[in-house]
Amino acid sequence: MKRTWGIFGAVAVICIALGAYIGHKQTSPQQADTSAVAALFSQSMPDAQGKPQELSQWKDRPLVVNFWATWCAPCVEEMPELSALQSELDVGKKAQIIGIGIDSPSNIAEFVGKYKITYPIYVGGLNGTELSRQLGNQAGGLPFTLLIDSTGKVRKSYLGRLKMDELRKDIASL
Repeated sequence: MKRTWGIFGAVAVICIALGAYIGHKQTSPQQADTSAVAALFSQSMPDAQGKPQELSQWKDRPLVVNFWATWCAPCVEEMPELSALQSELDVGKKAQIIGIGIDSPSNIAEFVGKYKITYPIYVGGLNGTELSRQLGNQAGGLPFTLLIDSTGKVRKSYLGRLKMDELRKDIASL
């Protein structure tokens, strides 16, 4: 009887480990290719005030692209930290942060009016979801953030709430 329980226990541990591995592989961001980054820079999106903006204006410089939504608690939690980081980055012109909202124009406009955000926010809407998938967010989770170098190569992607110390270190390594 003890031997049977031992076998069941071992099988259970193996199944749990296998499930965790498969879950991690399915939710880990995939590496975006250069055509996906080119697609990002070819986009025109309205800013929070509704004025169309060309994302190509951010080409040729290090860029942090943060996909977020007003209904996403981790997204909202990290925005003040991203604003503070943008203020730090502005001093040395080290990189630019942009936010792409996966939400309605009215929700984004209201959110931006309520909170002081020091970096550009764009309305991606449902097209923003597809763009984030093309850029490696196969799980479709938010927040999803990319670090793109000045040559247009994705250096790192982050799924979930950012660890700002890690992001600062990654930006410094560019």
